[in-house]
Amino acid sequence: MANFSTLAAVDLGSNSFNLQIARVVDNQIYPLDSIREPVAIAAGLTSNKILDAEAQSRALECLQRFGERLRGMDQKAVRAIGTNTLRVAKNSKSFLTKAQNALGFPIEVISGREEARLIYIGVAHSVPSSKQNRLVIDIGGGSTELIVGNQMKPHYLESLFMGCVSYTRMFFPNGRIEKSFFDKAHLAARLELQIATDQFGPENWSETIGASGTLGAIAKIIDMKYNEGQIITPDRLREIKIQLLEVEHWRELDLNGLRNDRKPFFSGGVAIVLALMEELKINKISVTKGAIREGLLYDLLGRFRQQDIREVTIANYKKHYHIDKDQTARVRNLAKQFAKEIIDFNDAKMKHNFKTLLWAIELHEIGFSIGYSGYHKHGAYILNNAEMPGFSNNEQKKLAGFVISHRRSLDKTFSMNNQEIDWKLVLILRLSVLFYRKRRLLKKPDMRLTCKHYSATLSIEMEWLNQNPLTRLALEKEVENWKEIGVKILVKQKNRANVHLGKA
Repeated sequence: MANFSTLAAVDLGSNSFNLQIARVVDNQIYPLDSIREPVAIAAGLTSNKILDAEAQSRALECLQRFGERLRGMDQKAVRAIGTNTLRVAKNSKSFLTKAQNALGFPIEVISGREEARLIYIGVAHSVPSSKQNRLVIDIGGGSTELIVGNQMKPHYLESLFMGCVSYTRMFFPNGRIEKSFFDKAHLAARLELQIATDQFGPENWSETIGASGTLGAIAKIIDMKYNEGQIITPDRLREIKIQLLEVEHWRELDLNGLRNDRKPFFSGGVAIVLALMEELKINKISVTKGAIREGLLYDLLGRFRQQDIREVTIANYKKHYHIDKDQTARVRNLAKQFAKEIIDFNDAKMKHNFKTLLWAIELHEIGFSIGYSGYHKHGAYILNNAEMPGFSNNEQKKLAGFVISHRRSLDKTFSMNNQEIDWKLVLILRLSVLFYRKRRLLKKPDMRLTCKHYSATLSIEMEWLNQNPLTRLALEKEVENWKEIGVKILVKQKNRANVHLGKA
């Protein structure tokens, strides 16, 4: 298992891009360097959800600077994530290709609840331990995350479609500030919070902690004026609202402690915070510096210390969906055998994708919970749409891609042009499932798998095949399935001539 003394986290937030580099000492992380740039990509999101060229240009220039700072670091020691704006932008995929080239490292787009989980981890590591439940709030540029948790474990997670940038653009046209505008933003935030009052109401927590960002900016203004520490109360917040409504445009704002780059989107943020405090009956928010970047670093550290939350998620899903553990173990062991024969584990990307394949094997029968007919499609749907702590959106798509490809025809479920999933991994999966269709341990034949270009050869004992006609028929169909997408599969007797399975 890799062990790094320095880790880095990159957060492509809707309001700002952040880079944090930290030193690892035992199980603790200590900051070494931090860079924040107010890119505000959410401001470049058009009405039809396209990230415009100007916002992309700002983002890419920033990522090139981050890339220079990260140059020389191991790929495994850096984790970069995109949040709300990159979740909703229709051209996110094409932008991410350019963004990854600029940064020099992969970028994962994560779900709202995964964002909330990472925020909670960051906050939990930045405040004293407590046995009481806590409500953690983070208001970003495009979304607001709410989490109720205890110590290091989040219990309830939610991501709401309201952020300081998106609300300011929506309700404060051209940067103008009017009471009617504020009231509409405030009411919209209260309506958005209606779905959260049951899980996040005051009966579920004893204290409220705000992550840095919008809440940090408000707390700083209050502290500069009253020297009360990083604390927000409803009364102090209403005082800020009064000052806000005394000006006609954000450029006129003169609040001691408010940075210039936060002024354009401050009004939307204040409306959201006021709605939160009223709807969730919050009397005080204590603001900490801990946020998603710290969560990313501790989550990354956990992966190296064999505390990968993704493993926990897979185990929980197997239990919840009553997956046959014996069957998945049989398929997994055969897949490992095939992989040793045809996979280059010196290729970092292939090694990572094989790990994803093993997780997919653990869950390949998850669709049985809906029904046997088309269970591979049911399973893919679950994995594409479920909340899976620790997994990025792209990782979930890979899991779903493997699961839907593990049986039946390949022409509609898998493409040879798929750059994310190597066809050899799909072949390993399909053959491993095929040989254990009887769902019991069998005396495996002496066999070997080899690959070259877009062809594969399975060398196997012919006597065993003759004794297992169901498997022989399945292999014949498998040869035809791969032929349909341009891959030639040969089945031959060990050390002898080819056996022609399937149609000539």
